[in-house]
Amino acid sequence: MSDMETGKFITFEGIEGVGKSTNIRHLVNAIEKAGHAVVTTREPGGTPMAERIRELVAEHGDEPMPDIAELLLVFASRALHINNVIRPALAAGTWVICDRFTDSSRAYQGGGRGVPPENIDRLAEWVHGDLVPDLTILLDAPVETGMERAGRRSDPDRFESEQSDFFQRVRATYLKIAAEHPERFVVVDAARSLDAVKGEIEDIAAALLGKPYNQ
Repeated sequence: MSDMETGKFITFEGIEGVGKSTNIRHLVNAIEKAGHAVVTTREPGGTPMAERIRELVAEHGDEPMPDIAELLLVFASRALHINNVIRPALAAGTWVICDRFTDSSRAYQGGGRGVPPENIDRLAEWVHGDLVPDLTILLDAPVETGMERAGRRSDPDRFESEQSDFFQRVRATYLKIAAEHPERFVVVDAARSLDAVKGEIEDIAAALLGKPYNQ
């Protein structure tokens, strides 16, 4: 299929508190204004069953969750999401904007938890094969900034309750992945004002849509 026949797959990544939800809305608005249909979704989750898995992964349960169980649950959710939402939407010519994808597994379960990268890559190959985002927008900010912003929200889930050193490892892994895949990643300084970040998201949208950048 040509690019005209399929939608684009765009993912947003970053630690907690970097403004993914807000900036996803900015990008979606720009793409919809250009006349493209857009599906906005998230991981873990995106389908009814996958959302139930998300609850299991995020909740403070009485039963300890081994790192490998967490990883397998995330990929089980991803398998549902890819087959029931992402691939059908892309095949129909719809753009898919996803809050987190496999790079999150590499950063959180890999960098944060210490799961060997080869184990994550093996699951990724099995679950989604050659499905790779056309663009990944990494919203990056110092851990202290993200944690302070996230703390203003509702009660923290199991991930948000992790300590600073966990998020330092996650952030470092994200930046390492971005440096290794410059053809796919755009790193946005999310520590700036909302207006400044919004302006850069609008520039990214213009590039995706083949329009001149803002001057």
